[in-house]
Amino acid sequence: MSFAVGVLVLVAGLLVSIALHEVGHLVPAKRFGVKVSQYFVGFGPTLWSRRRGETEYGLKAVPLGGYVRMVGMYPPARAGSTARPGRGGRPTLVEEARQYSLAEVAPGEEHRTFYALSVPRKLVVMLGGPVMNLLIAVVLIGVVMVGFGVPAYTATLGSVQECLAADPAATECRDTDPAAPGAVAGLRPGDTVLTWDGRPVDDWDDVRAAIAAAGTRPATVVVDRDGQEHTLTVTAATVERPVVVDGEVVTGEDGEPVTEPQPFVGIGPLAALEPQPLGAVPGRVGVALGATVDVVLTLPQRIVDVAQAAFGQEDRDPGVVGLVGVGRFAGEIASIDSDRYGVAERTADMLGLLASLNLALFVFNLVPLLPLDGGHIAGALWEGLRRRVAVWRHRPDPGPVDVARLLPVTYVVVIVMVGMSLLLAYADIVRPVTLSG
Repeated sequence: MSFAVGVLVLVAGLLVSIALHEVGHLVPAKRFGVKVSQYFVGFGPTLWSRRRGETEYGLKAVPLGGYVRMVGMYPPARAGSTARPGRGGRPTLVEEARQYSLAEVAPGEEHRTFYALSVPRKLVVMLGGPVMNLLIAVVLIGVVMVGFGVPAYTATLGSVQECLAADPAATECRDTDPAAPGAVAGLRPGDTVLTWDGRPVDDWDDVRAAIAAAGTRPATVVVDRDGQEHTLTVTAATVERPVVVDGEVVTGEDGEPVTEPQPFVGIGPLAALEPQPLGAVPGRVGVALGATVDVVLTLPQRIVDVAQAAFGQEDRDPGVVGLVGVGRFAGEIASIDSDRYGVAERTADMLGLLASLNLALFVFNLVPLLPLDGGHIAGALWEGLRRRVAVWRHRPDPGPVDVARLLPVTYVVVIVMVGMSLLLAYADIVRPVTLSG
């Protein structure tokens, strides 16, 4: 039941994101006087609709997108041009689309068409949707970081080893294994370290630094246990441990981890959410945005890797999942059974997942291909460049860019996108990516 609840929460969040994306197109279009005949969330059969003024607002059955229908998306053919007839003398696909678009333009309302907008206003209208997704992502990331916090290792102990096992892979202690220094000293899970060898500590990095500084001599440790301070004496043991630099394990030429003798106590930290300052949000947004851009730029190769994993034995790329995979993530977030994973952690992870989806919508919609917003943005930029060149060369205004001529390419893009979605859905089922790995 909790898994299904998580999926429903994700669907609701995605629908709100889609609706706001379309609002990003709707508001500036109406502000600039463009006639908008429809605003719908979803595709397929209409579940509900209501007309207000000249616009019909509604919800459709398939929640995989949305659209704002602006009158006059395709401009009329240039004066003097002759349309080539299709097979049997019928209009071509481009001419049919152009005629259908222009049929919505009422006499005397040519100035209310999308194609009649200036280039800057076209850019504002088409950028409105993706920018709305970016704003949603920024707000969600800010709420998570400032309101809930990000996972961090604290000075509270999450685990205390009972022994120093000779076999690092062993899960149980043997009679011949010596007791671990932390257990001998009386440290317990849940203890919060206040000072170590006289050094105040605030987080796990401070604890690690204090252990390294004290070495293997007896160290006085003060902990908070259930609201009371306890003073213990810990004598670390010397064991071979991997060398870690900047959070990464150092490996040798043979690929094996490099080890060195280090003081070892046998304790582990408890991870908890730590609220961050508001100033940390832009940096986190920048990192997430850069990672999303990298995924989109390398998407063709990643899709090939997904196909090889789905139909072969290669490892699945965890960086690319479809809606089925994202739904699985949401279900896992809602259904993880752990005392240390409560409402705050679930809420923060769900909001983070929605933020990632909105970043993906922002970046993907800027790809300069129709029917994506980026295709219309590219068309507007090309129109502006043509007009600027015409002014420089003292030639007549070339008029709006005829994006209708790109319809054959648009259909190819749609077919590729549908195929990619089906492939990801199949891979998410047969070779799923899970949060637990």
